[in-house]
Amino acid sequence: MSKNDINDQMEELNEDDLNSKLENEPNLEMDSEDVSLENETSSIEAELEKAKSDLEEQKDKYIRLFAEFDNYKRRTSKELIDIRLTASKDLIISLLEVLDDMDRAEEQIVKTETDPALKEGTLLIFNKLRKLLESKGLKALETLHTEFDVEKDEAVSEMPVDDKKLKGKVVAEVQKGYLLNDKLIRYAKVVVGK
Repeated sequence: MSKNDINDQMEELNEDDLNSKLENEPNLEMDSEDVSLENETSSIEAELEKAKSDLEEQKDKYIRLFAEFDNYKRRTSKELIDIRLTASKDLIISLLEVLDDMDRAEEQIVKTETDPALKEGTLLIFNKLRKLLESKGLKALETLHTEFDVEKDEAVSEMPVDDKKLKGKVVAEVQKGYLLNDKLIRYAKVVVGK
């Protein structure tokens, strides 16, 4: 073999190697592009998952805040209604003593013989005041001949009774009890049969 033949073979080998390298290089470039594309896709998916979890967290916070606000509105409106219903409570409680005096005066007026016009006028005034207080939510407790109830009655004494049906029941009322808008504002002072 001559030098020229060797050179020719080398050139052929170099060309073949070069072609094979060139053919393989685009594949190498495709592989690196695929890897970078996969990395980019997984990065986007991770960001998407993070955004979804952040959205769920914010949604949960919003729902809880809305529920708290709704509870606050309900609670304050209930408190406002209670305040309106019992706003005059102090005034009405102070008028209860006047009502007691009116009841005692009414008993005396009915028993005594006075001028019928004076009697009728006085009773009209008493009834007018009672109706006014009832329109504001005041209601007298009916305790006479009912079972003694510690929730609304205050026993001041016990009295022996002949009738067995009256044992444990209220036989006399010393002072009336009152409700204001179905809330007890004064216990009834009663005498219980034993």
